[in-house]
Amino acid sequence: MRHYALIGYPLTHSLSKELFDRQHFADADYRLCPMPSLENLREWVAREHIDGFNVTSPHKQTLLPLLDDLSPEACAIGAVNCVRVEEGRLIGHNTDAPAFRDTLVRTKNFRQALILGTGGAARAVAYALDQLGIPYLFVSRTPEKHPDAIGYEKLSTFNFQLSTLIVNATPVGTYPDINRSPLASDHWPPTIGLVYDLVYNPSPSLLLQQASAADAAIQDGLAMLHRQAELSWEIWGLASDR
Repeated sequence: MRHYALIGYPLTHSLSKELFDRQHFADADYRLCPMPSLENLREWVAREHIDGFNVTSPHKQTLLPLLDDLSPEACAIGAVNCVRVEEGRLIGHNTDAPAFRDTLVRTKNFRQALILGTGGAARAVAYALDQLGIPYLFVSRTPEKHPDAIGYEKLSTFNFQLSTLIVNATPVGTYPDINRSPLASDHWPPTIGLVYDLVYNPSPSLLLQQASAADAAIQDGLAMLHRQAELSWEIWGLASDR
């Protein structure tokens, strides 16, 4: 039996095990493993005979020093969400970036983007936007710690257009904290092209409800979740088992 898992904290919102179980992979299981800390990660991998695992908030970046190697994409992004275990060695990959790129609904020719957040998911989104040739700015609640980001207070002077893409790459609004949005009412732009919220539980999130009320196009993170899972299964050598 091959063993796979998702690590992060908390995991109450996750649909990853449900997606995996639907595939009916031969001799393979998947479990949710809430981990507030990565302190005993290698011991857990060895003890549970883990063959691969996905990574979610808050560990996509802090995991890097514990890995033995990185794929070129994960190295460029500086974050991982998928790890393959090869004879005890932990090899980090990033399937978030191609999943975002593959699922972005190109309803408009986006000329600019705002990425809410500066963590691992945000860095993956930025990598994909670079590939698509879409300029972007990070938006952070602590811009003093991120020289490539602006603060939320700057949004009141930002030149929003119908060609603007907003991507929420923070966990704000994720179940069970469903009554929060990363954009306060006084931050909400009068015109916008598309709001893509990586949050998929709930759907629509409060952010997407706000966007819809402002007549913006909206997209949740469910398609991206499916795509990054498929890419993880390929990395683990499971795709041919379906």
